[in-house]
Amino acid sequence: MVDVDRINFLAKKSREQGLTEEEKAEQELLRKEYIEAVKKNMKAQLENIVLVDSDGKPIDKTKKH
Repeated sequence: MVDVDRINFLAKKSREQGLTEEEKAEQELLRKEYIEAVKKNMKAQLENIVLVDSDGKPIDKTKKH
């Protein structure tokens, strides 16, 4: 699980005082992990969408319409 509190802490510290090189590297890694988690979640949501035609019947997503 991505530590959003830590991301926010580092962002605030960056604005107020600046970050050490280690903190900058940690911030970059945490941001990348967060973005990947968001992408994974979005993909899962999109894969679970069921399209239906005007009669309410599911549309086969593998066929071109």
